[in-house]
Amino acid sequence: MVKEVQKREAKNLPRFSPSTDIIEKEDGFHIYMDMPGVTKDKLNIDLKDSDLDITARPEFPKIENASNIHMEFGDCEYLRSFTISDVVDRNNIKATMINGVLELYLPKAEKAKPRKIEIEAG
Repeated sequence: MVKEVQKREAKNLPRFSPSTDIIEKEDGFHIYMDMPGVTKDKLNIDLKDSDLDITARPEFPKIENASNIHMEFGDCEYLRSFTISDVVDRNNIKATMINGVLELYLPKAEKAKPRKIEIEAG
């Protein structure tokens, strides 16, 4: 019964797509997402086939004995999805969360990394 109530509550939460930066470097891709109020235990990162899904529920402290005059932060859900190509080494994706910013590191697969071709004298 408790899980059923939680599912119903989660459906009624506003959903936001977090601001995201994607940077490509020689070794791989770095994805940065702003997720204020999110802790590690409220963050889910799922990879299924080529779909990378990130969901999170921030926690903001409730202020008792106070009236909310104006609120722009509150209960919500972050949701962002990406399609990952074969260029990414799926087995070595790493995630870190520091000060409300999620960093995903998607390393390039060996076959996708640039390599130097040696020239033979003939």
